[in-house]
Amino acid sequence: MLLTVILVYTLLGAYIPAKRRAASLEKELRALYAQEAELHTKVAQNENRQTLRDQQLIAVTRERDALARKLQEVQRELEAMRRR
Repeated sequence: MLLTVILVYTLLGAYIPAKRRAASLEKELRALYAQEAELHTKVAQNENRQTLRDQQLIAVTRERDALARKLQEVQRELEAMRRR
């Protein structure tokens, strides 16, 4: 009888807290997975924004270079006209 009581106490004394701890850890794990998914979404959004900014920078740089070439052409034409 004493052995049965010790066995039941050990099983219930160890099983119930362990089960509660496992449930708590599962809940925490689900929360971490949700947070990870949210962070992945933010990273993807930031990467998309960065790609767009890079494309805009390339376009603005090309436009600036084209304007600089046009300015040089106009300056050359002006110099040529002044020499006449």
